[in-house]
Amino acid sequence: MMRVLALETSTEYCSVALWQDGAIIERSERVGQKHSERLMAMLDAVLCDADVTLSRLDGIAFGAGPGSFTGVRIACGVAQGLALGAALPVAGVCTLMALAQASGHDKVIAALDARMAEVYHAAYEKRAEGWTTVSEPGLSLPRDAPMVGGAGWFGAGSGFALHGVALGERYCGQLDGVDELAMPQAGAIAQLGAAMLAAGQGVDAAQAAPLYLRDKVALKTSER
Repeated sequence: MMRVLALETSTEYCSVALWQDGAIIERSERVGQKHSERLMAMLDAVLCDADVTLSRLDGIAFGAGPGSFTGVRIACGVAQGLALGAALPVAGVCTLMALAQASGHDKVIAALDARMAEVYHAAYEKRAEGWTTVSEPGLSLPRDAPMVGGAGWFGAGSGFALHGVALGERYCGQLDGVDELAMPQAGAIAQLGAAMLAAGQGVDAAQAAPLYLRDKVALKTSER
């Protein structure tokens, strides 16, 4: 049996999941900025529920971003620490692909609020071999989000909640529906991470790294 532990802390939600040959045990809480206070307790609870120890895992997956600068560092750091101690491989999973995975749709435009009036975005299409990236993860103003071809797309993520008008205009006639409440969760991170680890795409804990799309995380006073 393959077992993968997954952590996701890139938004105001904190979630932990355990993937066991396709079956998932997951806990998720909206914690604001208290990820560091809640994550380990949730992790212990999930492992306890499954009666599994770290030594019985095959790998650890984490939401690598994009998302909260502090949040993605927490997930990465905890994943590294656990993996180093148990000599496990690590899989960093893009939070935008996790939105696509959880959406239940095959053509997904994922958009997360990036603050500063911008969105993190990517587009994915599900095929027989898995998800294909149509538009690479990026950062832009909603009105400048990359175009995609054809219709039948589904929008997912908080970017649509805050910038729905601009994104709706950008993808006018191409969206069949939108889930603006969708947030990256550990269950989807676990599914994608398990596939990566099974394909030998895990890395040594020391090589795990967050996915940052913005070098500048705050505006200067003169720019506000």
